[in-house]
Amino acid sequence: MRTIAEINDKIQRQQAVVWTVGELKARVAEVGVTQSAKEVDVIATGTFEPMESSGAIINLGHTDPPIKIRSCWLDGVPAYAGFGAVDLYLGATAMVEYPNIGEVPDLEARRSGYVQERGGGHVIEDLIAGKPVQLRAIGQVTDCYPRASFETTITQETINQFYLYNPRNLYQNFIVGVNGGDRPLFTYLGILQPRLGNAVYSSIGAVSPLLNDPDLQLIGIGSRIFLGGAIGYIAWEGTQHFPMQKRLPNRTPIGPAATVALIGDAKQMDRRWVRGCYLKNYGPSLMLGVGVPLPVLSEAVVARCAVQDKDIVAPVVDFSIPRRVRPTFGLVSYAQLKTGKMTIEGKSVRVAPLASIYLSAKVALELKEWLLAGKFTLTEPVATLPSDRAFFPQDRWGSQIPLD
Repeated sequence: MRTIAEINDKIQRQQAVVWTVGELKARVAEVGVTQSAKEVDVIATGTFEPMESSGAIINLGHTDPPIKIRSCWLDGVPAYAGFGAVDLYLGATAMVEYPNIGEVPDLEARRSGYVQERGGGHVIEDLIAGKPVQLRAIGQVTDCYPRASFETTITQETINQFYLYNPRNLYQNFIVGVNGGDRPLFTYLGILQPRLGNAVYSSIGAVSPLLNDPDLQLIGIGSRIFLGGAIGYIAWEGTQHFPMQKRLPNRTPIGPAATVALIGDAKQMDRRWVRGCYLKNYGPSLMLGVGVPLPVLSEAVVARCAVQDKDIVAPVVDFSIPRRVRPTFGLVSYAQLKTGKMTIEGKSVRVAPLASIYLSAKVALELKEWLLAGKFTLTEPVATLPSDRAFFPQDRWGSQIPLD
């Protein structure tokens, strides 16, 4: 029906028809797939959820005399410095440290919980917001890098490159966490109350970007996206990319499946869409807004995007079993999850999302506005994402070697 070049021409002339994925599903319910496909050029999808496999590349610029950084802290949060002399990688889940032996936070900080609850995601948010961040670095002294240490205050304006490089974002479906044990569990899904006291799900279901392109036919390496309020790109397959997950006849996976690695200029990002967060007794993370435009190249695109929450399922996993493979209570539809309750073994269980369904819709809406204004055009992928990746557990490679 259309090509990306034809759609881009309409975008640049501000004549493209763009719907959010929620609007598309509503329109299909009214007039059907065929008519909807004739009307729309681009479908804007979005999500706003914790994406802990995220982080920022930072280049500080050289000091005088120069330093070859080998240990570094930003507001007390460690950044990796194992490559270029003044290149850093700040992970979203890195936690505050106190590099001096015996150094402890002051009483006010301990009472406030600031120290325990602050991490790399919060520092990334502060830099994007233009706030100052304290830097402390220890160097490896060499003939060309004679400086042994360095302390200063940085902002995004005083550093060179500052961009997000996220190894694993946009999980294509995920799990529902519950706790069948007898004590609260503090997990990457938040607090799971004992004796099936609650359930938490992460994916936003039928409006989630990759669930509307289940076989990754519309996106690939080089696809332009909305990342944290700025233009970003799909850089590679994500870590733990598992497109071979079992799937329903509608091609949606029944559990964690495809992922993507994303990249984008953090200096152009908006703090509204990049927020540090903390999961009690688990650690810091990063709430991130990501929007993916899906070009309507054929009627089949609309048919896939018409999928409803009742037609997508996720496994209910018991976190009380401390193993890699945990027992499940079967599959549940996102339509059921979004009612706020479900039944497990005859018991009614409260359900809540970890992602923000409201802000996910706002991401899709902002991407739609960019497209309508001609500020954002589509790109042809330079390579497809692999469809044949298996998922290997580490312990499959043999017995563990004793450490003593």
